[in-house]
Amino acid sequence: MKQNARVLNLDHYEHGIMVHALHALRNDLIGEKRPTDAVDDLLLKTIEAPYQKHKRWKRHEAR
Repeated sequence: MKQNARVLNLDHYEHGIMVHALHALRNDLIGEKRPTDAVDDLLLKTIEAPYQKHKRWKRHEAR
């Protein structure tokens, strides 16, 4: 079965919020002595997410 992937575009500020929120969740789970595997994986994906290059649109001049 094919799984659909989701793409989330974040600016620098939003990316920082996501990383800090996941880190806080991980710390809470550690404090409660609960497993952190899923949060660890998501945190690493978020930190290592590649940048998307913006495409520049060429203007077509009227001839």
